[in-house]
Amino acid sequence: ETPARDPQALALAALGWVLSDEGRAQRLLALTGLTPDALREGLGDPAVLGAVLEFLGGHEPDLLAAADALGVEPAELAGAARRLRA
Repeated sequence: ETPARDPQALALAALGWVLSDEGRAQRLLALTGLTPDALREGLGDPAVLGAVLEFLGGHEPDLLAAADALGVEPAELAGAARRLRA
Protein backbone atom coordinates (compact mmCIF):
# COMPACT_ATOMS: atom_id res chain seq x y z
CA GLU A 1 0.00 0.00 0.00
CA THR A 2 1.36 3.40 -0.92
CA PRO A 3 1.23 6.20 1.62
CA ALA A 4 -1.48 8.77 1.11
CA ARG A 5 -0.46 11.80 -0.90
CA ASP A 6 0.04 15.13 0.80
CA PRO A 7 -3.50 16.45 1.30
CA GLN A 8 -2.53 20.05 0.56
CA ALA A 9 -0.82 19.11 -2.70
CA LEU A 10 -3.81 17.00 -3.69
CA ALA A 11 -6.21 19.84 -2.84
CA LEU A 12 -4.17 22.31 -4.91
CA ALA A 13 -4.23 19.93 -7.85
CA ALA A 14 -7.99 19.52 -7.42
CA LEU A 15 -8.41 23.28 -7.28
CA GLY A 16 -6.53 23.60 -10.56
CA TRP A 17 -8.92 21.07 -12.07
CA VAL A 18 -11.97 22.91 -10.73
CA LEU A 19 -10.74 26.25 -12.05
CA SER A 20 -10.08 24.81 -15.51
CA ASP A 21 -13.83 25.04 -16.20
CA GLU A 22 -15.53 28.44 -15.88
CA GLY A 23 -18.91 27.03 -14.86
CA ARG A 24 -17.41 24.74 -12.26
CA ALA A 25 -15.26 27.60 -10.93
CA GLN A 26 -18.33 29.82 -10.56
CA ARG A 27 -20.19 27.02 -8.78
CA LEU A 28 -17.25 26.60 -6.37
CA LEU A 29 -17.36 30.29 -5.46
CA ALA A 30 -21.15 30.30 -5.14
CA LEU A 31 -21.35 27.19 -2.96
CA THR A 32 -18.35 27.86 -0.72
CA GLY A 33 -18.90 31.60 -0.33
CA LEU A 34 -15.27 32.18 -1.23
CA THR A 35 -14.27 35.15 -3.36
CA PRO A 36 -11.48 34.93 -5.94
CA ASP A 37 -9.28 37.00 -3.60
CA ALA A 38 -10.06 34.81 -0.58
CA LEU A 39 -9.30 31.74 -2.66
CA ARG A 40 -5.94 33.16 -3.79
CA GLU A 41 -5.05 34.23 -0.25
CA GLY A 42 -6.13 30.88 1.17
CA LEU A 43 -3.99 28.62 -0.98
CA GLY A 44 -1.95 27.64 2.07
CA ASP A 45 -4.92 27.48 4.43
CA PRO A 46 -6.07 23.92 5.21
CA ALA A 47 -9.65 25.14 5.77
CA VAL A 48 -9.83 26.71 2.30
CA LEU A 49 -8.23 23.69 0.66
CA GLY A 50 -10.58 21.39 2.57
CA ALA A 51 -13.53 23.43 1.30
CA VAL A 52 -12.37 22.82 -2.28
CA LEU A 53 -12.28 19.07 -1.69
CA GLU A 54 -15.61 19.11 0.12
CA PHE A 55 -17.07 20.99 -2.86
CA LEU A 56 -16.00 18.08 -5.07
CA GLY A 57 -17.35 15.57 -2.57
CA GLY A 58 -20.74 17.26 -2.70
CA HIS A 59 -21.21 16.54 -6.41
CA GLU A 60 -20.34 12.98 -7.37
CA PRO A 61 -19.88 13.58 -11.13
CA ASP A 62 -17.25 16.25 -10.36
CA LEU A 63 -15.62 14.06 -7.71
CA LEU A 64 -15.31 11.15 -10.14
CA ALA A 65 -14.07 13.37 -12.99
CA ALA A 66 -11.52 15.12 -10.77
CA ALA A 67 -10.24 11.84 -9.38
CA ASP A 68 -9.88 10.47 -12.90
CA ALA A 69 -8.08 13.61 -14.12
CA LEU A 70 -5.72 13.56 -11.13
CA GLY A 71 -5.07 9.83 -11.29
CA VAL A 72 -6.37 9.09 -7.79
CA GLU A 73 -9.29 7.23 -6.29
CA PRO A 74 -12.32 9.33 -5.26
CA ALA A 75 -11.86 8.06 -1.71
CA GLU A 76 -8.38 9.59 -1.65
CA LEU A 77 -9.88 13.03 -2.35
CA ALA A 78 -12.43 12.52 0.40
CA GLY A 79 -9.74 11.34 2.80
CA ALA A 80 -7.59 14.37 2.02
CA ALA A 81 -10.55 16.62 2.85
CA ARG A 82 -10.90 14.93 6.24
CA ARG A 83 -7.18 15.24 6.96
CA LEU A 84 -7.21 18.94 6.09
CA ARG A 85 -10.13 19.55 8.43
CA ALA A 86 -8.57 17.59 11.32
